[in-house]
Amino acid sequence: MQDSTISSWGAQDRFQAHFIVKTNVTNPSKYVARTILETEGHFATKKVASVRWNGGMLADKLNEDAQLNDLIAKQSVKDATIFVDPSDNGVRIYGKWKDSYDFKITKDMYAIYNKIAEHVKKI
Repeated sequence: MQDSTISSWGAQDRFQAHFIVKTNVTNPSKYVARTILETEGHFATKKVASVRWNGGMLADKLNEDAQLNDLIAKQSVKDATIFVDPSDNGVRIYGKWKDSYDFKITKDMYAIYNKIAEHVKKI
């Protein structure tokens, strides 16, 4: 049966890049992590002051990597918000949804995701 309520929004131009790390996930709670940002300023002048990770064992390892957290702190608030979730056959690393004008992966963002992937592989 088809839903009779039709959304008036239509297709949205929102995108989200997911980086998948292929690994055998035996204990999913180990691989959950997300950034907790401490910020300074308001609205357009809001900047990331420091980063810490919340979650399982992976979050503990990421908190120990000062170089990674310094690199994340240099990003915008939207780019510094990073999530790590286990899936059936790997671990997903991703950020917030972006519209078509803002959607891009910079060298710094690639380096951040790559460093997180290295930590995932070590667990």
